[in-house]
Amino acid sequence: MRLIGRIVRWLLILIAGGATVGALAAAFAYLYFAPNLPDVAALRDVQYQVPLKVYSADGKLVAEYGEKRRDPLRFDQIPPTLVHAFLAAEDANFYEHPGVSIRGLLRATFELIKTGQKRQGGSTITMQLARNFFLSDKKTYSRKIRELFLALKIEKALTKDQILEIYLNKIYLGNRAYGVGAAAHVYYGKNVKDLSVAQMAMIAGLPKAPSAYNPIADPSRALERRGYVLTRMHDLGFIDRTQYQQAMQAPITASLHGTDIEAPAPYLAEMVRQEMYNRYGDRAYTDGFKVYTTILARDQIDAVHALRNDLIAYTERHGYRGPEAKVKLDAGALKAWRADLTRMPAAGASASGQAVPAWDAMLGRYAPVGGLPAALVVASGDKTAQVYLDGGQVVTLDLKDMSWAGAYISVNRVGPVPTRVDALLKPGDVIRVRDEQGRWSLAQVPKVAGALVSLNPRNGAIVALVGGFDYYASKFNRVTQALRQPGSSFKPFVYSAALHDGYTPATLVNDAPVVVKDSALEGVWRPENYERNFNGPTRLRLGLVHSLNLVSIRVLQSIGIDYALKYASRFGFDPARLPHNLTLALGSASVTPLEMATGYAVFANGGYRVKPFYIERIVGGDGSVLYQAQPDTVCEPDCPASAAATAPAAPLPADTTGPAVATPLPPAGTLAHGATTSVPAIKPAMRVISAGNAYQMTSMMKDVIRMGTGRAALRLHRADLAGKTGTTNDQVDAWFSGFNSDLVTTAWVGFDGNQPLGHAETGARAALPMWMGFMGAALAGKPEATMPQPQGIVTVKIDPKTGLLASPGEADAIFETFREGHLPKPDTPAAVSGSEATPQGSRGLTQQLY
Repeated sequence: MRLIGRIVRWLLILIAGGATVGALAAAFAYLYFAPNLPDVAALRDVQYQVPLKVYSADGKLVAEYGEKRRDPLRFDQIPPTLVHAFLAAEDANFYEHPGVSIRGLLRATFELIKTGQKRQGGSTITMQLARNFFLSDKKTYSRKIRELFLALKIEKALTKDQILEIYLNKIYLGNRAYGVGAAAHVYYGKNVKDLSVAQMAMIAGLPKAPSAYNPIADPSRALERRGYVLTRMHDLGFIDRTQYQQAMQAPITASLHGTDIEAPAPYLAEMVRQEMYNRYGDRAYTDGFKVYTTILARDQIDAVHALRNDLIAYTERHGYRGPEAKVKLDAGALKAWRADLTRMPAAGASASGQAVPAWDAMLGRYAPVGGLPAALVVASGDKTAQVYLDGGQVVTLDLKDMSWAGAYISVNRVGPVPTRVDALLKPGDVIRVRDEQGRWSLAQVPKVAGALVSLNPRNGAIVALVGGFDYYASKFNRVTQALRQPGSSFKPFVYSAALHDGYTPATLVNDAPVVVKDSALEGVWRPENYERNFNGPTRLRLGLVHSLNLVSIRVLQSIGIDYALKYASRFGFDPARLPHNLTLALGSASVTPLEMATGYAVFANGGYRVKPFYIERIVGGDGSVLYQAQPDTVCEPDCPASAAATAPAAPLPADTTGPAVATPLPPAGTLAHGATTSVPAIKPAMRVISAGNAYQMTSMMKDVIRMGTGRAALRLHRADLAGKTGTTNDQVDAWFSGFNSDLVTTAWVGFDGNQPLGHAETGARAALPMWMGFMGAALAGKPEATMPQPQGIVTVKIDPKTGLLASPGEADAIFETFREGHLPKPDTPAAVSGSEATPQGSRGLTQQLY
């Protein structure tokens, strides 16, 4: 008994001594490490690295930029079952321990003694949080000690729910997903509240090893890990037996989900990204900014469709250039596929068959372009061909689905219509196909380029912008970066100058040959009309309606080049970038589609200059509005009493004569941090041409659609549309700019390398269908919006041949608009005849607006 007593006594002494030594060691460690521990108070105001998100004006997601995908959630937004899944997987006693689990540490210590390896860290959720926020992942004893002390400090500073909230928003869960909100979107395309128990358990199993247990990278190991989490949840009473069994039997449904883009506007999104980076630097991608743009999601979708349909139509008019590539089909894969051929759908239909990995891998090298997926021809005959799409979908094409595909010979020559499918498509061809409302057809990626931009003419807000066929194939934004010749679509600005200078729509101008001697034009210049005909004395209105080059040149000769250049600055054009010769009348300037749309907005809104802009507001990560746009706005006749009077038209201030570019944001601090979303005061836009001038020009451009080069737009069955075609020499550029009082849109088609578009590819044929496709959709169901006839403008009948006032009872008399007091008198022909034309009004810009 004495021996036993001694042994017990010595054991107690050893234990007490060990405890004392342990306590002293802990105290020493704390004294050593405590001074260098970070302040955990930072967790009270944690700033997550949240990506930049860009939205449309109606709240649809346009783009997301940032290395980390994160969707921070409040604790009460996280389902309790998901919280329980993490507790079961990582720290079942989280709500009981003080931040450190003695049991877990002892288990890790015994594992280290037994194996000599640091396989288990014994970390609680609080310790993981300390490591993720303040320490590295390097496995050292000193880091572990720091982790312990930090966990204790965190537990004193925060509640358990606050710790869990931060942890569940911070933890890395693979595939760029940080936090459970992002993981739910990345793996399942859902919000956390919509996840099943099995899906929650799958996500909760990821922190241990996001790569090893990833359901996309290694489904079998992920399934095993999910089973462990579900078992723990059941054992701990977090789920009942039925939930457990259902979740254990559930298949893996995870797949990689990208950002759910709701408004496809990558060109405009890039403009926003550049602006935000210029403003905030690298913080733009991490501080959770939300940028609300001016585009409207539905209009943007319609714009993308209109441009792509137009460029595809142009491409099909010029023939098939052949397959993108030819590959040798693997005999084994082809044999296996043919064995399944009996399940092939009828011609023109499609079905999901057995996926062929070799073919999927090959097609993976050809990303979809502009909505046109790549496909592999696997069988072809005289009447049909079977083509394989990524994932096992099989499509049958017949002759009707490729009737356009005569061989491309040159821009002006196309081969005969194909009569056999196998003469066009052969096994091993890599082609493009197009899905048109469930029917598939042969397609090819256009080599031609295009652009479309649409503005609200009352304030310059960009409602739709498409800079090319596919942003990911070419990031060159042709709306803002392509300097192209506008051709005849520039003529309305010259004609507006002529009206201001004293012309009327009834003024006769001689449509006759013009010979110009000018060294800048290579000596002698003999311009022609597109149809190469001459009409003699022609009313100004008809000169614009039929886009007569010789009439435009005589008008410019009459009013003077310097006068026209200064006048053009009223519409936002930079005179320094315009040609200082008579080719100005034919649109030989270099301008962007955005500049053209901005210029036409002056006609659409009744004579006011607006500046295009695309950012409506910027919201900070804390929800405060950091910037709110205050655009110049056309408010007459309803301008608030507090608004300043509109500025006179002439002379223009120097700062309004620059080129039209999307208005950049003002310097940081325009709105103080924490400003509210109150509606800004209206800034009245400056009037730059008279209401009468804008009305007459709109009337003339309505006739371009009613009976001129734009008459195809009559198919839209609207009487409020006005516009002008534009075509340059050799059909290098094709344009249509047009509007009603609510919307102004410019469409352009051309090759980036300035090759000719081909014979007859005018603005009316190549660009107008794009404009119609967009405007028809954007204005569908909306009432007609047209400018009322302003004061000072009268409508009278004239003789269409002479432009003079019609005699009473004259049978062929037509109506025309004039300024009051400027009606043509019966004995004074309103004409400019011959090559020695003289102006009817002043040459300067000091004439009063009418």
